Amino acid sequence: MNGPIITEKMMAPASWREFPLREAHHLVRDLLTPNPWIYWCDFLFHISLGWAAFLAILSMQPFSVWQLPATIVATLAFYRAATFIHELAHLKRGTFKFFRLFWNVICGIPLLIPSFTYDGVHSDHHKPDVYGTAEDGEYIPFATLKPAVMIGYVILSFVLPFFFIIRFLILTPLSYLIPPLRKLVWERASSLTIDMSYKRAENAIRNDKHWRLQEFAAFVFVTAVVTCIALGVLTYKALVLWYVIAMFIFFINSLRTLSAHAYRNPGDRPMEFAEQYLDSINVPGNLFLTALWAPVGLRYHATHHLFMSLPYHNLGEAQRRLVSGLSDNTLYLSTVRTSMWDALKRIWGEASARHRHAAVPAPNATKVASAGPD
Repeated sequence: MNGPIITEKMMAPASWREFPLREAHHLVRDLLTPNPWIYWCDFLFHISLGWAAFLAILSMQPFSVWQLPATIVATLAFYRAATFIHELAHLKRGTFKFFRLFWNVICGIPLLIPSFTYDGVHSDHHKPDVYGTAEDGEYIPFATLKPAVMIGYVILSFVLPFFFIIRFLILTPLSYLIPPLRKLVWERASSLTIDMSYKRAENAIRNDKHWRLQEFAAFVFVTAVVTCIALGVLTYKALVLWYVIAMFIFFINSLRTLSAHAYRNPGDRPMEFAEQYLDSINVPGNLFLTALWAPVGLRYHATHHLFMSLPYHNLGEAQRRLVSGLSDNTLYLSTVRTSMWDALKRIWGEASARHRHAAVPAPNATKVASAGPD
């Protein structure tokens, strides 16, 4: 894919200041209230489907004809249920307390992603003075780096479940005994981020004040599973299946994450609010296929960055109103991609174009700076 090198003008169009933010807010202001019934019904259906498929797979003969479709069902059901961690990070402080507890007990802790690992951390991602900078753990300027960085990020998905097991099975009890390790584990191994260099702040908690209890529960869960396997109470196939499902959840989510933003900010400056939106991506797609890889409203990720308090079940309606109701929807529609493939192709093309041109010495130039590490 050929094209000109990405310029600062392309990264921050001069027209972004003209975004009709006030008009957009007027169109969606009645959609800001979450419906608890939708949250409960959606989550309970998918987590029940996930565990039912998981148990069914364990009862099947190895490599039977139904194992593959059942594994796909379990993966997608668990993926949707797990994605509610994003909603928990945004729900008004002090609300949905029982939902948060129930989600942790039957989803977050068994999958080793208790809600504290996202709580507080994700809110920084939406701050105008943090988004896209080195302090944003959910942002890597992929479009300014070599394309191989994106490949490495996706490949990491296949080993992440192992790190989560180590985090809660080994590092948690050791950190209770070794205070310096405790601090290190909190800063470096307690956050769901994409930037491996991210350092979590000591006070990075918004809702999960009892995060230590969640952490201990995850330790107890994984210890109990390993003990039961060692004693023959559980078959090792349960752990293998858990790992395979977790691995594919991370894999799908890594592709979705690459499709969620343009990732054009090299991190040397904060981005204004409208710039955040224009650096984010909407993939409306269709209700069935797109919602499988971008569940719980994540296919409207740019709209979510525009109005982060919108509950996921109203994002589709907000999208429709903004497309049809804005007096000038040109900037709003500039974030739309037709599919995951379209989004991935564009970011790959931008990264490739930048580094092709960076590799060719410019006339009368003494040095061309690289936009990313080698």
